[in-house]
Amino acid sequence: MPGTGPATTRPTAVSLLAVIVAAEATALLVAAGWYGFQLVSGAPVLSFWGAVFTVALLLSFSAWLFAVGHFLFRGYRWPRAGALVAQLLVLTIAVPTLTGGYVAAGLGMLIPAVAAIVLLFRKSVIRFASRAGGTPPAL
Repeated sequence: MPGTGPATTRPTAVSLLAVIVAAEATALLVAAGWYGFQLVSGAPVLSFWGAVFTVALLLSFSAWLFAVGHFLFRGYRWPRAGALVAQLLVLTIAVPTLTGGYVAAGLGMLIPAVAAIVLLFRKSVIRFASRAGGTPPAL
């Protein structure tokens, strides 16, 4: 528990990191909503069920990122790995977006991802986010 661990106060870096992850989750949620709206409004798609799967995937990833941000904010250990994986996936989309000529969109993905990666490896974040899940053993 963060209140009983080595770091009793939540570092600003953890709060900022949780906000970045939540913003990325919100962006995925907006993309899913926009994609779903396009799907039901009759926009042409190559495969209807493929488009439904894409909406479900965007919603699933958004929910996962919201959970990562929430539990990272609370000081659990496991979301650090999830947040790092998410940032690396964002980088794999941001770099080709930048080189493809979409500078604003590419920077909009690249800057928060790099900032989150840097924050993930700060000592204060590692110290605070060290809570293990579950309850202590009975015996």
